[in-house]
Amino acid sequence: MKAKFAFIIVMLLFGSIGLFVKNINLLSSEIALFRGVIGSVFLIGASFLVKQRFNFKTSKQNLVLLLTSGTALGFNWIFLFEAYQYTTVSNATLSYYFAPVFVMVLAPFLLKENWTWKKGLSIVVALLGLFLVVQPDSGMGSEALNHPIGIGYGLLAAGFYASVILMNKFLKGLSDFETTVMQLSIASLVLLPYVVFTETMNYSGLDTQSLVLVSILGVIHTGVAYLLYFPALQKLDGQTIGIYSYIDPISAVLMAAIILSESMSVLQIVGGICILGSTFLREVTGHKDEVEL
Repeated sequence: MKAKFAFIIVMLLFGSIGLFVKNINLLSSEIALFRGVIGSVFLIGASFLVKQRFNFKTSKQNLVLLLTSGTALGFNWIFLFEAYQYTTVSNATLSYYFAPVFVMVLAPFLLKENWTWKKGLSIVVALLGLFLVVQPDSGMGSEALNHPIGIGYGLLAAGFYASVILMNKFLKGLSDFETTVMQLSIASLVLLPYVVFTETMNYSGLDTQSLVLVSILGVIHTGVAYLLYFPALQKLDGQTIGIYSYIDPISAVLMAAIILSESMSVLQIVGGICILGSTFLREVTGHKDEVEL
């Protein structure tokens, strides 16, 4: 019961990320950098308090995969946070949830998984759902939003997330906690020079609200969320994890509607149901190593 409660809390935290990002007065790459730095430092420090096994030593194969996946993780965040700026939280979340579909498409080639008619049908339904979600007007009535571009960024983020999932399949001898801490740290190291060379990095005008929100994003949505996530992951069966994972996107849509007054057309709601429904069969089969990022 405690594991289920902890997992639900984590899903609600992940679902609320868009609400925080939309109100942080920083560029997407800067938000991603701060999240990675704060989150990785918190988790490394917390590992001593909770006596979590952590070892920096690893094989050369793992090192290459960690460097690549950590880089992909950093850019995954950048594109996701950029999606929040161009479209609604609902649209960004639903397009980002296309990641499992990308995994289904690539798994037969990279992981030698068998094609099935269920997977093929899931991909077709997801594409139909995406077509319905990509509407020029989501009812927000704001000229500042460009939904097709925002959804495009969401899909790019989903692609990078899918690559992280697939690369994690080839890691050997590392726990989920060790993998995540290393990927967060590498993402931070990669994003630092990227931000330095592409942005002005002038934070003299950074307001208190943004400072508080980015701190919460790093400590609560990353550090605390992962500390709760991993123990719960080990105690729950695959089907429960798959079903409860839908709390993340559904809560994101509901919170955006209630707090940000975002709305969706009937077609977009149907499209969202298609996208989430298309991944249901894969999620309930118990992919316990697919960590939320």
